[in-house]
Amino acid sequence: MGQKKDLTGSEKSKIVRYLAEGCSSLKIAKLLKRDHRTIKRFIQNSQQGCKKRVEKPRRKITAHELRKVKRAAAKMPLATSLAIFQSCNITGVPKSTRCAILRDMAKVRKAERRPPLNKTHKLKRQDWSKKYLKTDFSKVLWTDEMRVSLDGPDGWARGWIGKGQRAPVRLRRQQGGGGVLVWAGIIKDELVGPFRVEDGVKLNSQSYCQFLEDTFFKQWYRKKSASFKKNMIFMQDNAPSHASKYSTAWLARKGIKEERLMTWPPCSPDLNPIENLWSIIKSEIYKEGKQYTSLNSVWEAVVAAARNVDGEQIKTLRESMDGRLLSVLAKKGGYIGR
Repeated sequence: MGQKKDLTGSEKSKIVRYLAEGCSSLKIAKLLKRDHRTIKRFIQNSQQGCKKRVEKPRRKITAHELRKVKRAAAKMPLATSLAIFQSCNITGVPKSTRCAILRDMAKVRKAERRPPLNKTHKLKRQDWSKKYLKTDFSKVLWTDEMRVSLDGPDGWARGWIGKGQRAPVRLRRQQGGGGVLVWAGIIKDELVGPFRVEDGVKLNSQSYCQFLEDTFFKQWYRKKSASFKKNMIFMQDNAPSHASKYSTAWLARKGIKEERLMTWPPCSPDLNPIENLWSIIKSEIYKEGKQYTSLNSVWEAVVAAARNVDGEQIKTLRESMDGRLLSVLAKKGGYIGR
């Protein structure tokens, strides 16, 4: 057998494959027609480079210091581990040790994004809660739009991976690869829609009203009884296309006006139960970090997920409204948990 100085990349790959199949180094040398010593040297060097990591012992933290860290973590949300330990006058602790200690008492979380509430907003939220506190919410149609992208929200593609396994490859596309705008409503224990906004259409007052005409009114509302229409209360948020004079006048011509059109307080997504429905649907369509290759495929996933939402889930969301209103009043107009 001829001897060569270096193994090629192809030969190294074959060695790894043959080892995985249980071949001995001598057999591999014969298969590759290489010197046995060259094969053994490569295997030994590879094993030396894959030594198991030996964890260094943590610096010991006293019980008193631990209590100080716990109090500081509670007082300083979203602070770094270094800032927390420095506030406790605990120095000389490496980052790995700081993070290991904090993992036993805290979690790494992102700050929740919400519109800012000023004094006027809080007063309007309180007034709204008082106005609708005795409302029969089974007669309210809660509506909203949701945009779903091909890639899903940032940070949702995380999960546990077994030791020795590689993380799956995830596509990176600008703006999540594009998306679909979806409209839906919930009333009593029924899901209305979802309906898809035509791709490329920007919802202004005119296109919003035309969309409602082609979907909500023609496909659902017109089938309802006169008594149902008389008692139904239509809810929409204060998006410009919803709250404009054009849209308000158009809905009035449809008979949705005055007490049948719910007023909505500013900056209040936490009061709309359909926001929770969107969370249920997104959790389903993006589970396990799933991505989509076309707008039609992500729309089909939304429709399938919506079909799996049962009446009890919708009823639970609707029945949560009394508690939400009381929470707003208790917090003097402040945000509530959804």
